[in-house]
Amino acid sequence: MITLSKIMAACDFSEYSKKTLEYAACLAEKCKAELIIVNIINQRDIDSILAISDKQFDRTVEKNVEKLADDYVKRETEKRTRQIEKLLEEISCTHLSVKKVVRVGVPFPELIRAIEDEQVDLMVVGPKGRGNIAGVLFGSNAEKLFRHCPVPLLSVRSKKE
Repeated sequence: MITLSKIMAACDFSEYSKKTLEYAACLAEKCKAELIIVNIINQRDIDSILAISDKQFDRTVEKNVEKLADDYVKRETEKRTRQIEKLLEEISCTHLSVKKVVRVGVPFPELIRAIEDEQVDLMVVGPKGRGNIAGVLFGSNAEKLFRHCPVPLLSVRSKKE
C-alpha cells in the first residue's frame, strides 16, 4: 500500500498557484498528510543586487550591498510567507498541517533539493510558472523536473488546457 505522509506543492504566485494548492491540499487532507508549500527566491535576483558592488574598490559599498541583498531575502521571505498564508485562507485549508518553505537558489535544482530535504512522497506543480519559477515548469526545465524528480510528480492542469 502506498502511503503519502508528506505532499509538497510548488507555489510561485502565478495564476496557476491557487489551483495547484487546492489539489495538493485536497490530497493532503484525504491522505492525512502534511502539506509542504515551497517557494523559491531566484538566485538571479540576488545576483543582480550583488552586481552593484562588482568591481568596487570600496569595501564599505560592498558591505552595504551585501546587507541590501540579505535584507531583500528577509523581506521577500516574510512577504512570500504572508502570500502563502493568504492563499491557504482563500482555499479554506487553514486547518491542515502546513509547512511553508521559502528557499533561495536556481529554481529547478532548488526544488529537487527541497523534495529531498523534506523527504516528501509526492510533488504537485502547476502547468506553467511565472516569477520565481519561470522556466522551471515548462519547456526543457519541465522535462528536467519530470525526468529527475525523485518522487512521483503531479502536474495540475485546468480543464481547458
